[in-house]
Amino acid sequence: MIVSANGIDLYVEVHGDDGGVPVILLHGWPDSHAVWRAQVPVLAAHGFRVITPDLRGFGQSSRPKGKEHYRLRDSVADVAAILDACGVPQAHVVGHDWGSAVAWLTAIYLPDRVRTLAAISVPHPLAPVTMRQREMAWYQLYFQFEEVAEARVRYNDWAELRELTPGYKDIERAIANLSRPGALTATLNWYRANLAPRPPGPPPELPPVTVPTLGIWSDGDRYLDGPRMRASVEFVQAPWRYEEIPGATHWIPLDAPERLNELLLDWLA
Repeated sequence: MIVSANGIDLYVEVHGDDGGVPVILLHGWPDSHAVWRAQVPVLAAHGFRVITPDLRGFGQSSRPKGKEHYRLRDSVADVAAILDACGVPQAHVVGHDWGSAVAWLTAIYLPDRVRTLAAISVPHPLAPVTMRQREMAWYQLYFQFEEVAEARVRYNDWAELRELTPGYKDIERAIANLSRPGALTATLNWYRANLAPRPPGPPPELPPVTVPTLGIWSDGDRYLDGPRMRASVEFVQAPWRYEEIPGATHWIPLDAPERLNELLLDWLA
């Protein structure tokens, strides 16, 4: 289905019984809703109504021009619009990578719409940044160079993207999606809108998370430091659970689908 809201069109798939408990799965970069293909049938088979959108700029959703359209708050509004279009007042919210960042902020700002939160790989926005995290996040600065980053990422059959994502099982699918007109710039604009270097200063003030929260991290993650996910408990004023998946890369839904499904079924129950 197509959800038209906030000036764009969002591609959304819905699986399972219409009367099932809703769960929305939010993907990250450089994925699409397809990254959840091992989770959707399992959740649907257990009675959940599973909603998987392509976030703005990704997959088959609109790719508005200008990095100002890719602020996280805009995607939080998109989540609300998707739930409205599906007739869902409240859902379990699960996110990975950028989708996890959107999920955290949805729980923070729209707690009445969130039954529970499951954040995969990406910690709470205010989790203390370690020196190891700064080293791991070098690519975020690289992505700030408009046009240069695009040219280098695409060059020589996407060689730098392949080098940046070793072990990523959906690389060819991602390249096909990023090859759509304007898609690579649209997805890199998530980094430019939300992670551009800024002068030093106090962190923003955010309300606490007040919904039950599950944090999941994998020890093979090359981009995100596990202690930050564990530290996210400091910002949750509700039941908190942390799970670590050994041996998986950053792409937990693809690398450890059976373990992730077990965790989600147990958590959502």
